[in-house]
Amino acid sequence: MLRELSVQNLALIEDVRVELEPGFCAWTGETGAGKSLLLGALGLLLGERGSTEMLRAGADELRVTGRFELDGEPIRREIETILGDSLEENEIILSRRLHRNGRSHAYANDRPVVLATLKQIGNLLVDIHGQRETESLLHPAYQLQLLDAFGDLDVPRRKYATQAERVRELRRRQHTLSTERQQRQRELSLLRFERDELDEANLEPGEIAELTRERERLANAQNLQTFATLASGELYDEDASIVERLGKLQREGQSWAALDPSLEEVVRRLEGLTAEVQDVAAALRNLGQHWEADPERFEEVERRIQFLRRLESKYRRSIDDLIVYRIGLDQQETHLQQQEDDLESIAQELAGEYRQLCQLAAELSKQRRRVADRLAKETQKQLADLGMAGARLEAVLETIPLPDDPADAEVPSWGADQLELTLAANVGEPALPLRKVASGGELSRTMLALKTVLAEHDRRTILVFDEIDANVGGRLGDILGEKLAALGQSHQIVCVTHLPQVASYARHHWTIRKARRGKRTLTQIQLLGDTERLEELASMLRGEARTETTRQEAAAMLEAARRRW
Repeated sequence: MLRELSVQNLALIEDVRVELEPGFCAWTGETGAGKSLLLGALGLLLGERGSTEMLRAGADELRVTGRFELDGEPIRREIETILGDSLEENEIILSRRLHRNGRSHAYANDRPVVLATLKQIGNLLVDIHGQRETESLLHPAYQLQLLDAFGDLDVPRRKYATQAERVRELRRRQHTLSTERQQRQRELSLLRFERDELDEANLEPGEIAELTRERERLANAQNLQTFATLASGELYDEDASIVERLGKLQREGQSWAALDPSLEEVVRRLEGLTAEVQDVAAALRNLGQHWEADPERFEEVERRIQFLRRLESKYRRSIDDLIVYRIGLDQQETHLQQQEDDLESIAQELAGEYRQLCQLAAELSKQRRRVADRLAKETQKQLADLGMAGARLEAVLETIPLPDDPADAEVPSWGADQLELTLAANVGEPALPLRKVASGGELSRTMLALKTVLAEHDRRTILVFDEIDANVGGRLGDILGEKLAALGQSHQIVCVTHLPQVASYARHHWTIRKARRGKRTLTQIQLLGDTERLEELASMLRGEARTETTRQEAAAMLEAARRRW
């Protein structure tokens, strides 16, 4: 149950704190006093989107805080699962802040959470029912949701929804792969052409640099050969060569070594130089033979260089980068080919998943048919209590078989059924869809009847009604109040009402009023004691024209309601 609601800086509300009680809680007050503002604050707390226009003039931050007492271990475990953490106590405090600059913050037990988390928790705790929700009763999808709640069909409904999303995802993948197939085929064709071209090129790392050096050698073969001949001649082959002169120096040094033995070391070094020069001369002769002109090889190298340059220009990559690029082509081909293979396998997988979807839809339809008539009959009984004794409510459930082709079939979100609640409000009238025949009052009573029937199936123990008595006269107020009091036996009911007959059945009664502080208007909420409650009911009956007789009438109304509960 909602134990406490605190609101600061919401429109007319400057600072309001209300402690709520179990059972049927009524909120009354004049139009515009702020009753719906408090319910709007509760909506913010439960994940609805807010706007800076909601902030009180002059305030920089709107704050809403609610303390919820958890009813039972299952709902506590679900909330712990949502939060990913355990709760220290059997309660949770939700809060919401909205800043003037548009920033919004949400908290669960002082821990920051995203708005979606707040909404998940709120959906487990509270069912807010206002005029908008009454209008939703006109939509078959909402009626189907009510039927599933009544039949405790949450598990098969979620199984179907999960499978439906699986089928949709496969269809999206199939559609994407199919629409991209032509482009993929072009990419594969180009990729394979490039792969074959680069394989045929037989590229080697650093090849252009090596070929360029070889081309220069071939272009200067004659010069290199001339150099080798001249150099080897000067070193060894010609008269007065370096080797000959070194030999002469070696012999002279040897003769002088007799006078100074230290020259022997010089002579040995001259011998070494002679041998080294002879080796160099031999090497030059060999190189000279190697550096022969080879026009055919020169042309071959030149063609290879030009070919590699064209490849670099074509691919806008260096040869070394092209070698890496070639390796990547294999990976790209594998990926694209896998998509082609996936397209074939997805068709088979989609067919299997779609068959399972059809089976789940058939099972869900079977269970819905089992409970549809019972929902209509039990709701019709409640309508009789609500002053519509001659009304006839029917649940027309139509199953539309899913198409055979899984690729083209529309995949409904909640099964293959269409539900239409039809109402004959009076005896002798034909039953027509609610959206065509129900007046505002009839719609409100139909919704309350459904809520009463569904109460034992609803895990949410807090039901909030915003003017459920809209378009309902005082004559039916007693009946509405009695129904809300009955719901209050198993749920906490928070009801904004303008009917004293409804308010008299509340276990606890608050009044919401506007007050002035200086030059500002603000909203206040007050829990009423017995005397104050009589005065409020009398005011609801006759306004400012209330008399002692009106107060006696209010007292009798309150006493009659208490006798029933």
